[in-house]
Amino acid sequence: MKARLAGLWVLIVANVFAPGAAALAAKPPEEARKVAGLSAPAEIRIDRWGVPHIYAQSARDAFFVQGYNAARDRIWQIDLWRKRGLGLLARDFGPDFAEQDRAARLFVYRGDMAAEWAAYGASARSDTEAFVAGINAYVDEIRDGRRPLPREFRIAGTRPDRWAPEDVVRIRSHGLTRNVGMEVARARILCAGGPGADRLFRKLEPEWTSTVPEGLDPCAIPADVLKDYTLATRGVRFDSARRRLAAEAPLPDSQGSNNWTIAPSKTTTGRPILANDPHRDHGLPSLRYVAHLEAPGLSVIGAGEPALPGVSIGHNGTIAFGLTIFYSDQEDLYVYETSPQDPGLYRSGEGWARMETVRERIEVRGEAPREVELRFTRHGPVIHADPSGRKAFALRSVWAEPGASAYFGSLGYMNARSWPEFQAALANWGTPSENQVYADVSGRIGWVAAGLTPARPNWDGLLPVPGDGRYEWRGFLSHNQLPSRVDPAEGFIATANAMNLPADYPVAERKVGFEWANPARQQRIDEVLGGGGKISLEAAMALQTDPTDITSRRLLKLLAPLKSEVPLTARALDLLRGWDGRASADSVAASIYLTWTGKHLGPAVVAKAEPEAARALVGGGDLAAVMDLLDAPDSTLGPDPAAARDALLLQSLQAAVAEVEARLGPDPSAWTWGRLHQAGFTHVLAPLAGDADRAGLSVGPAPMAGTSLSPMAASWRAEDFRVMSGASFRMVLDVGNWDASRFINTPGQSGDVDSPHARDLFETWVKGGYVPLVYSREAVEAATARVLKLSPGR
Repeated sequence: MKARLAGLWVLIVANVFAPGAAALAAKPPEEARKVAGLSAPAEIRIDRWGVPHIYAQSARDAFFVQGYNAARDRIWQIDLWRKRGLGLLARDFGPDFAEQDRAARLFVYRGDMAAEWAAYGASARSDTEAFVAGINAYVDEIRDGRRPLPREFRIAGTRPDRWAPEDVVRIRSHGLTRNVGMEVARARILCAGGPGADRLFRKLEPEWTSTVPEGLDPCAIPADVLKDYTLATRGVRFDSARRRLAAEAPLPDSQGSNNWTIAPSKTTTGRPILANDPHRDHGLPSLRYVAHLEAPGLSVIGAGEPALPGVSIGHNGTIAFGLTIFYSDQEDLYVYETSPQDPGLYRSGEGWARMETVRERIEVRGEAPREVELRFTRHGPVIHADPSGRKAFALRSVWAEPGASAYFGSLGYMNARSWPEFQAALANWGTPSENQVYADVSGRIGWVAAGLTPARPNWDGLLPVPGDGRYEWRGFLSHNQLPSRVDPAEGFIATANAMNLPADYPVAERKVGFEWANPARQQRIDEVLGGGGKISLEAAMALQTDPTDITSRRLLKLLAPLKSEVPLTARALDLLRGWDGRASADSVAASIYLTWTGKHLGPAVVAKAEPEAARALVGGGDLAAVMDLLDAPDSTLGPDPAAARDALLLQSLQAAVAEVEARLGPDPSAWTWGRLHQAGFTHVLAPLAGDADRAGLSVGPAPMAGTSLSPMAASWRAEDFRVMSGASFRMVLDVGNWDASRFINTPGQSGDVDSPHARDLFETWVKGGYVPLVYSREAVEAATARVLKLSPGR
């Protein structure tokens, strides 16, 4: 019944928001603007949900207007994106940001720019030049007073910068790569606990036994070796007292996505359906921005990063495309012996090699500029050095390779018109490594795993390696060495960051990666899509917002025979036995189960099964690995493994029930998941804003269904259950009947806190709703709420 109600809800929302001539009979207001740098008249039709539909007379002008519009709607966000990525924060915000600037500069692209532009295709540079010219046109309008300085800059006491085209692609540290953090953690666990101590840390897939690389001492990896890496990649948060950045640790399994593509034979429409919901940290404004570009030879609509030209998730009227992270291993930590006489020399074979030193100046607000030294080995930036211990550490990442600007490669495939063209466009895709799904109007569906994946001939990438020459990448796997599928017999392809290498894939030879997301989301999606019935658009939306946590089936089976003499624990067992696994906002059982599995079960198992010295490093463990041990308990739990397992289950459940009671009171009927699990966003500048400027800098909180392991991804932080990441953007495409497609982007399309579209989609999103993604000119005109008429000039 709940599943049917969820599907009904999204259908109702879609119909309520459907554009109609009767509802919008009045002509929308128009504003004329002269814009320097525009070649010919163009227009932006902004629809009721804040989506800009850009109509231009050339592709060049379409990208120019896209940049102008991105600045119009997201100038604070993209300006901060640029300053963070290039290491320019301290100039605006003071000395507390200088170290982050230094760290960020270690990771900008420093290679040949001709090779960089060439990696993305023939028009990449010209498209970006046009896009940046549009941004700069809007920045100039602010600077010369034709547009007001947005409130965010007034709060911060800063102004937006002008851009260079290279700024867009040289920034690497905003992208997602992996697995250097796991390498460091695993080495420290092995140092503390010895062989096998990483068993519960992360389940390896396909089944694999890692070995310590010859010459590596795991105990040589210091706890703070990734300080610079963390500084360079963390999000921006302000501390109200000291106006400085505060880091937030990423949530386990929070950075992922779902997507699927369904053949006409399995849909009620008789056309393909393609769905995508990328999962990233939530914020105000949203990470992604939906835009529509129309010009001769160019027609594309969908979501992208607001600071990049084009879109990466959407359709072009012929093909549809969507992406999720494919967990290939794209980075390694190298450990060097350095010379006792000169710490700038590191061991290379039988001799020494000199680090390259780059000196740069960091401008600092309120202080004199700081001169910094950045050091690089042949593998990459030196991120930590210990001259007294004669050690240095460098990160080798695909970021240093031409073509590795995150998501920028979408410029290559968004104009493809066929499966072969789509495949060819992804042959040089850099980062992030992605599961790219495809559907077209002819009914074809497909999947391509794409991304720069190092070839490691003599190690598996799971631990750091000596940097003396014994462990070198042998180029990259070709696109033909990564998996793909087209038109499968089952009629659908779905990906959700889980291990999806084919059964006959040569793992030992190619070693793509061994650390994947928990398979729960993937299993639930496969279960629904493979269930035998045909899938409608409404069913696809209901699946994206399905709060079922399929891990409950295995764990509740273990709880089924157990009893407790503690009344509240006994009541909890009864509630869990009747639970369907759906983490709906009104579910009491969900509160118990998710508090148990999210905060208590893993730590209890780790405390019992892991060596004492390694327990703090393993933390709560990996739920998939913990569940495997609970299903097949062994001597690590004690002389009677099954009895010890049952005791752990009850003890940890009792602790979880006690926490829920402490938070929600003594009446179990009031323990609903939505009282604990709430979504709300606060602007990064809120701590700095005075009373007069605080309006509009937050939205929510509101009860929300889902959790990190349900298709409706809604990961939460342990201290207060606040939703921190998940699908801020969702899209379901009716391939060929494009105006029937639906999307949502929370809290709204605009990043301008004074815009009516800054927070207008939050209530729809938090309840699992959608709005139309209109595409045809007729549908766009019917849905238009405002028109900007642009013409060349000043």
